[in-house]
Amino acid sequence: MAKRRILCFGDSLTWGYNPDTKERYDENTRWTGILQNLFKETAIVVEEGQNGRTIATDDPAEGEKNGLKYIEPCMESQKPFDVIVIMLGSNDLKRKFNYAAMDIAGEMEIMIRKVKSYIHFSMNDSAEILLISPPLIGEKIRDSWLGDSFGYERAREVSSELNSWYKMIAQNYGCSYINAADYISASDTDSCHLTIDGNAELARVVYNQLISMLDM
Repeated sequence: MAKRRILCFGDSLTWGYNPDTKERYDENTRWTGILQNLFKETAIVVEEGQNGRTIATDDPAEGEKNGLKYIEPCMESQKPFDVIVIMLGSNDLKRKFNYAAMDIAGEMEIMIRKVKSYIHFSMNDSAEILLISPPLIGEKIRDSWLGDSFGYERAREVSSELNSWYKMIAQNYGCSYINAADYISASDTDSCHLTIDGNAELARVVYNQLISMLDM
């Protein structure tokens, strides 16, 4: 049987940002690498994480971060794949964007439409989507070096509202869904990124969901 291909499209949480060192976790520590190890030889996990990536918003201060502009070329480059895992929304919480949860969800809906269209017209409906609502901004965001950028407690409040919107999008568009906040929390170090244990737990949850989706 051919190996399954799993495309993981996200931001620094998918890239593997280490909040303690501000560098990248190694491939055996970040959740995508652990996911690959769990699948062993039965699947290929393709990492497409980018620090600062938004869903659909240009960020002149940080460069080319607009996920909506990149996702189609990414799919074209990485196809064929069996599942695309999308976990975005954390960077859209930044104070400079001033988005409500509905705004962020609206952008995610546009992204899901674009992905569904590509899978339908360019892949003959041969792939599925797993949408993940990101973990909440942590309780210690006011003490974080990222607190000012994220607007402190407001980002935490808005992040807590994303689950209900994302879940509705997943239901409306026939996507599988995980609310990461049900399983993991942001690190106390910066209240935004994942701990070593958080990466391991997310990998386990995603693995179990994918096994079910792919009937493996």
